[in-house]
Amino acid sequence: MDKKEATILKWLLAINATMFFVELSVGWFAQSTALMADSLDMFADAAVYGLALYAVGHSTRMKLRVAHLSGWIQVVLALGALSEVFRRFVFGSEPVSTLMMSFGLVALIANIICLILISRNKEGGAHMKASWIFSANDVIANLGVILAGFLVALTNSPYPDLVIGLVIGSIVLNGARRILRLES
Repeated sequence: MDKKEATILKWLLAINATMFFVELSVGWFAQSTALMADSLDMFADAAVYGLALYAVGHSTRMKLRVAHLSGWIQVVLALGALSEVFRRFVFGSEPVSTLMMSFGLVALIANIICLILISRNKEGGAHMKASWIFSANDVIANLGVILAGFLVALTNSPYPDLVIGLVIGSIVLNGARRILRLES
């Protein structure tokens, strides 16, 4: 079982680390808080999967400690994403809707793959439950990015991007709360 968990977590780590760099670059270029928030979520997920990989083969207590550490990482990154939403609200932005929708779709596909990979092992301990929560939240966030891109194109306004960035940051905070409440 440990070897199977490790293999799954290595794949999740690789997918999320790659998508972090892709979304961060495109989000910055596209001036999209939704993509930036999602990229930070991908980074948090990559960190979580790395920590969960460390926990494989360790005690239940260590797995719980790793899950809780990953929850705190999520809190920090969610607050960073929310501060970027605030900054862009104050200073303005002109998000590029086509890039938002395109890369939101790429990220959605990546996260659906992650969700499928982890679905069979989501009850494997706190570290795997935390990984499942992150992956499920990511799918929701990706749908939000696509919706934001569509609404930016429809309204020619940056506000849908800001609102979805705020929602994604809130989803990440809620996921962190759920993980910090795990007891086994």
